[in-house]
Formats: sequence, structure tokens, C-alpha cells
Amino acid sequence: MLLGLIIILSGILIVVFEPLLRVIVAFLLIVTGFILMSMSYYYKKMSKRADNPYVDFFIRF
Repeated sequence: MLLGLIIILSGILIVVFEPLLRVIVAFLLIVTGFILMSMSYYYKKMSKRADNPYVDFFIRF
């Protein structure tokens, strides 16, 4: 529910302040990049402990 409220408020603010859209998109890209880097690091660390062909396949790309 809180996430929905934040998204609605963000939409209203984008309508009122158009430059805010750039900030929101930049923030989402930064957070997405950080999450992907964290996942990659975690799976690379896990692949050293257990041999898993799926992890090896996705870590290569």
C-alpha cells in the first residue's frame, strides 16, 4: 500500500514539476544497476561454493 501511495504521489509530482521525471528515472536506473551488481556479486560468490551450471551460464553474460 505504501509503495502504491509513493507511485501515485510521484505521478502527481511529475505532472506538476516535469524536471522531476529526470530525477525519478535516474534514481530508478541507479537502484536497478546497484541491485544487478549486488546479485552478480552474490551469485559469483555462491558459484565458488557449489558447482551449478545455471549460475555459470548467467555469470558469463
